[in-house]
Amino acid sequence: MTVNGRAPTLEDVARLAGVSRATASRAIIEPGKVSPQRKAAVEDAMQRLGYVPNAAARSLVTRRTMSIAVVVPEPERTVFGDPFFQSAISGINSVLTQADYQLVLLMGDPQGQTKRVREYLRSRLADGFVVVSHHGSDGVVESALSAGVPTVLVGRPFNPALDVSHCDLDNLLGGRLAARHLIEQGCSRIGIMTGPLDMVGARDRFEGWQRELADQGRAGAGIWHGDFDRPSGVRVGQEIARADTLPVDGLFVSSDLMALGVLDSLTEKGIAVPGDLRLVGFDDISLAAYAKPRLTTVTNPGFDLAAGAAELLLEQLRTGEQPEPRLLTPELVVRESA
Repeated sequence: MTVNGRAPTLEDVARLAGVSRATASRAIIEPGKVSPQRKAAVEDAMQRLGYVPNAAARSLVTRRTMSIAVVVPEPERTVFGDPFFQSAISGINSVLTQADYQLVLLMGDPQGQTKRVREYLRSRLADGFVVVSHHGSDGVVESALSAGVPTVLVGRPFNPALDVSHCDLDNLLGGRLAARHLIEQGCSRIGIMTGPLDMVGARDRFEGWQRELADQGRAGAGIWHGDFDRPSGVRVGQEIARADTLPVDGLFVSSDLMALGVLDSLTEKGIAVPGDLRLVGFDDISLAAYAKPRLTTVTNPGFDLAAGAAELLLEQLRTGEQPEPRLLTPELVVRESA
């Protein structure tokens, strides 16, 4: 509404609420410093008048931008093509929206991202950073921490010396679950397709697979490496299918997108899954349940992981203390491929 033909001002809010202008301002910018009664009166007056606080002025007083930068040091095609990142960004946004924070998305190839992150950090345009996915050599986490901006990771840091809070999945257990299931299904030649080993999650899944086989007195039958994308899965599937004799009868593929690519290649060459080769993926993306055959996989709840990281960051902003990391537990989802 208008007041005498003009937009409502803070003075109008104060007058209607029966408080001073300073109290009205404090109720909006630092509500914890006024009584609940006065805070309620100011909020009621704002609603009745349709008053919208000046975000720039509020930022000058609180020294906060009310925005959180989400850093995904991956190419655009990966961010928008991988359902995990879509779930993760949605999870972060769900938490930030409830806290009246705005999400700012920064993405790009790992090699070119560091400079952009540093420039953005120096600008102080965000109150904190959530890093979703990082590579050991990209320098993104180091840049964020050196700028003194509160930073939380989805997944623990590649460099264990970095003191940074994070919300992680027990990927080592996930690798064990996949290998164990293939053994229980009677597979005797079990291979793995890893993700990029400069990423903690990929490395941990690989190590979990190795440990489970070793604990059960087995040796791995083959190791292939991929990029957590479908094309690399197609490539590895073609390589396996070209062999005169299948080198494996069980294969753990460290992401569902790669597993779907492997499945495409094997099917094209007439190799039956699970008849000739049993296949286990990782992530439990929605496409896994609609593959033919439907994909057995290990859960990787991107929404919950990223939401947990966002909650840790807001806790750090609220208390000034670095919260303890969180660790989520994966589960095996058995379907038709293994």
